[in-house]
Amino acid sequence: MVRVLFIGECMAELAPASTPGSHSLGFAGDTFNTAWYLAQLCSQADVSYFTAVGEDAISGQMLDMMSTSGIGTEHVQVIPGRSVGLYLITLNAGERSFSYWRGQSAARCLARDAAALGAAQSRADIIYFSGITLAILDRQDRATLLDGIGKARRAGKEVVFDPNLRPRLWDSPSDMTEAVMQAAAVSTMILPSFEDETSWFGDADPAATVGRYCQAGADTVVVKNGAADVHYRDSDAHGIIEVEPLSDVVDTTAAGDSFNAALLAGQMAGWSRKFSIETANRLARHVIQGKGALVQIDQSLIDRFA
Repeated sequence: MVRVLFIGECMAELAPASTPGSHSLGFAGDTFNTAWYLAQLCSQADVSYFTAVGEDAISGQMLDMMSTSGIGTEHVQVIPGRSVGLYLITLNAGERSFSYWRGQSAARCLARDAAALGAAQSRADIIYFSGITLAILDRQDRATLLDGIGKARRAGKEVVFDPNLRPRLWDSPSDMTEAVMQAAAVSTMILPSFEDETSWFGDADPAATVGRYCQAGADTVVVKNGAADVHYRDSDAHGIIEVEPLSDVVDTTAAGDSFNAALLAGQMAGWSRKFSIETANRLARHVIQGKGALVQIDQSLIDRFA
C-alpha cells in the first residue's frame, strides 16, 4: 500500500440541484476532492486527510462522510469553538463561481500543532497540498507547514503540490505568488493550471510554466490547460498530450482535482506518464459532465486501475 496524506480544508458544499433554485448539501474542497477520487480509483492507496474540524454536528457529518469514502480521519484535529467552512456554487453555462463563508473554519488552524503535522507526515509516502491550503493559514502557520513539508521532502517523501491560485483568499497577489514559489521549492511534483499561471506569473505558454517550476526544484511538472493540450516534463520523459473536445459541459467543479487523482493513481499503478495523463483527462472529462465536486465514477475507469 502507498500511504498518501492530503493536507487542506474540507468544506460544506451547497451545489445546484436538479430543481431550479434548490441546492444539495455535500462536502468538498480542492485537496479533499483529490483524496476522494484517489480513494475511489486506487485500491493500492491508503488515503488519509490532515485537517481540523469543530465539535458541532456538521463537523461530525463531515468525518462520517470521509470514513465511509475510504479516507482515514486519524489525523483530523478537533478544535472547540470552531466549525467547518461553507461555500455555495453558482453555475453559468457550466462555468462555476463560488461564495464562501469560512471565517470560523477550524481548518484555518490545521498547522498550529507542528508535532501533529510531523507525526502525520512521518507515516506517509506521498504528501499532497495546494495553494488553497496555504491561503487559509496565517503567516506563522504557513511557515510551520512549509517547514514541515520541506523536512518531509528531505527525508525522501514525495511531495505533490497544486498551486491552485485563488487571489481572493490572499492579502495581495504578491503574497500569493511568493508563497506558491516557496511551496514549489519543497515539492517534487507540481500540478498547475495554465490559466492561473499566465494570469499571475505572466507565463507566455505552458512550456514556460513547466520550465519555471522545474527551475524551482520540481522533478515532475504537469500543466493542465482546460480544453487545451496538457504539457508535462519529468526525469523520464516530456511531451504534450491532446485533450479531446467536449461540448456538453455541465459543471467544471473538481475537473483539475479529479485529474490530479487519476494522475497519482496511474503513477501508483506503474503506468507511463503519458498514459496516466490520458486517463486523467478521461476522468476529468467524465467529472465535468456531472454536478458538484464529487461525481460517481464510471466503472470502466475504476476497472483500469484494478
